[in-house]
Amino acid sequence: MTTFSELGLSPELLKSINNMGFEEATPIQRDTIPTALKGTDLIGQAQTGTGKTAAFGIPLIEKIDVKARKIQGIVLAPTRELAVQVGEELNKIGQYKGIKTLPIYGGQSIVRQIKALKNGPHIIVGTPGRVIDHINRKTLKLEDVHTVVLDEADEMLNMGFIEDIETILENVPTERHTMLFSATMPKQIQKLAERFMKDVLIIRVKASEMTVKSIEQEYVEVKEKQKFDALTRLLDIQSPELAIVFGRTKRRVDELSEALNKRGYSAEGIHGDLPQSKRDMVLRAFKNNTIEVLVATDVAARGLDISGVSHVYNFDIPQDPESYVHRIGRTGRAGKTGYAVTFITPREIDHLYTIEKITKRKMVKRPVPSMNEAMEGQQRMAVEKLLNVIEDGDIGGYKQTAVEMLEEHDSVSLVSAALKLLTKEPDTTPIELTFEPPLAVKKGRRDNRYGDRRRPQRGNDSRDKRRSGGRNDKQRHQGGGGSRDMSYRASKRMREDKKAR
Repeated sequence: MTTFSELGLSPELLKSINNMGFEEATPIQRDTIPTALKGTDLIGQAQTGTGKTAAFGIPLIEKIDVKARKIQGIVLAPTRELAVQVGEELNKIGQYKGIKTLPIYGGQSIVRQIKALKNGPHIIVGTPGRVIDHINRKTLKLEDVHTVVLDEADEMLNMGFIEDIETILENVPTERHTMLFSATMPKQIQKLAERFMKDVLIIRVKASEMTVKSIEQEYVEVKEKQKFDALTRLLDIQSPELAIVFGRTKRRVDELSEALNKRGYSAEGIHGDLPQSKRDMVLRAFKNNTIEVLVATDVAARGLDISGVSHVYNFDIPQDPESYVHRIGRTGRAGKTGYAVTFITPREIDHLYTIEKITKRKMVKRPVPSMNEAMEGQQRMAVEKLLNVIEDGDIGGYKQTAVEMLEEHDSVSLVSAALKLLTKEPDTTPIELTFEPPLAVKKGRRDNRYGDRRRPQRGNDSRDKRRSGGRNDKQRHQGGGGSRDMSYRASKRMREDKKAR
């Protein structure tokens, strides 16, 4: 085990890392940070969910001159979702150092981005298409950049960004520190590294092999609208001591925690938008058993060290196998048997197969739990409570009253009444959650880890460029088209999504 205090970091970074809940460095962080702090160009080969953002973010932030209000680092990411997530995490890592990170991506107002760029951010996290757009508009100047990070490089290659990346790197000073992270190493990524990196050190981290023999893994195939009822029935059947429910988005976490409380469960949610004080309060209440259910996003739960979690419920299937491994790893600790169940919609079955392949474990399909099963589960809990009180033996003061009641009522009726009093009957309070579309999978291609549409190969309009102006520079000059095929594909995908809803 390697702690962050052993990596020679500044007090400001150690304070922010501690506040984020990170307790020990992951393998990619342990191997990358010391090398990166020396300024060595490196390639980190690791799966999503292994802590890569902190692996490159910590050394990047350590080298930033806070007093210089100019862009000193740039991170390129394949999707706007990842750009936002990385930007948020870098701001948290650099909060006590005063670092400002700005995400820029297609789909957001470019006027707002231009205004934000004038405020002097230290680090830019962007999608290649929008970064190119700003370079062409001369609203983004990279002459002071000393560190470049290519995150999910193979994903950017698959989405047709390779030429954009080369153009961006040509606009950055040659005397720089370059870090490239990729799950796989296709030839084009190797060629990119040979052309733009010097004396490269390759750091390989294998994907976690999760045999997790101590964790019972199941899944329930259920329609989106029926997920919440299925979750509450399972909670009633299993009556977990401490449970974590994972949601895909911050909105989902907020809605789930509120809905669970409406149904009579003691629940609180945590996600990246919560103030640290609120997050600490929720975690303290969970550890002290003041609340039964913790609802969390993947990012918020990262680095948590919570013992005693008996059940993990994946309300939304995670976007990649590493996140699944991380989620279910919250239970089954210290030699105890854990339980994890994942709710999937029919269109997400391919994601389940991918997780099973990576973790080398088959999940058992469980039928959608019924109301009768939920009721039986609560009755069983009531019986256990009665028997536990009898075992404790501290009931002497109640025996005389019991004898008097037995003179007027038969024993079966009295025990039945006690069980009814102790049994929590399933709550059917109407609940409405915002619809979350299923994770998309295109058969015959690699899994799309972020659930967004693939960017087409070079020659068609890119998503970033369509959103920021419709055509790329070449098409503007030539008056060419190329968008008809993409418009047809997009409209077809929209029709499919409507049918799924």
